Amino acid sequence: MKKSTLFFLSAITSLALVGCGGDADKPEDGENVDTTKVEEVKTSPVSETFFQVPSPGEMLTFIKIIGGNGVKKTDFLNPATNNKNYTDNKAKSLNFGIYSCDLSYCSIFEIGAEALKYFGTVKMMGDQIGVSTAVKPEILKRLQDNLGKPDSLAVITDDVYFTSFEALEESKQGPTLALVVAGGWIESLFIATNLATFKPNSPVIERLADQKYTLENLVEFLKKHEADPNVMAVKTDFEGLLAEFNKISEKDAEGVKGKDSGKASTLLGGKQLVITEENYNAIKEKVKSIRNSYTGVK
Repeated sequence: MKKSTLFFLSAITSLALVGCGGDADKPEDGENVDTTKVEEVKTSPVSETFFQVPSPGEMLTFIKIIGGNGVKKTDFLNPATNNKNYTDNKAKSLNFGIYSCDLSYCSIFEIGAEALKYFGTVKMMGDQIGVSTAVKPEILKRLQDNLGKPDSLAVITDDVYFTSFEALEESKQGPTLALVVAGGWIESLFIATNLATFKPNSPVIERLADQKYTLENLVEFLKKHEADPNVMAVKTDFEGLLAEFNKISEKDAEGVKGKDSGKASTLLGGKQLVITEENYNAIKEKVKSIRNSYTGVK
């Protein structure tokens, strides 16, 4: 695996540590976080460009592990009935990515009825953008058979996402692929910022700041297809969001004390991002503005 691949996957998982509700940094009372679950989350390096493609399901699985049990909110998702409003390729592609993320959210957070509803929307829109082979009818039965099994549902919904990615890549639909990826990522960030609560010096929020690096990679991915005016427009939106991330200050990474000597030593060096509540709120509002411009939600 390339060094860039490892770096990007690290950035992805940092967002997924964003907690939910007022006690975002801790799991629910009486529960212990099983950190071994982190290693079980499925990743699918489908191509050389995969390191630039975050999995919404991967992020949302981590959100639940850290403290999202019991979250059943769906009011911030893009209503499944909005699909009829998307008539051009840009809107269809972006919202295929957005709905794929919403499907992952409902599956992972065990909102079964909504998951089935969003699957229907993803299937319909997948047919419209040319990934009908990826969203097969038999997947619906797999979803139905695994309701109440969030780990299995996470694998199934990730399968839909990555198979769609492969279908678009193999059919040389680069601009459509770029828009799908952008839609899925912005929706996962939108959901995360709706669930996370800012706390000073919170390691959860600090890790959210690391999405700056994810976004930098995503902008580079969009540049590959910027000859397409729709991709160019999205790239401009994401560069505006990156400008907000770039306002986060940096400091030298603190050393880690040796176990035996008690002396501080720098293991990796480099910089550490220091996000303030003002930074966080600005990023959250920018994410909301961009995402709602794609969904048409006001």
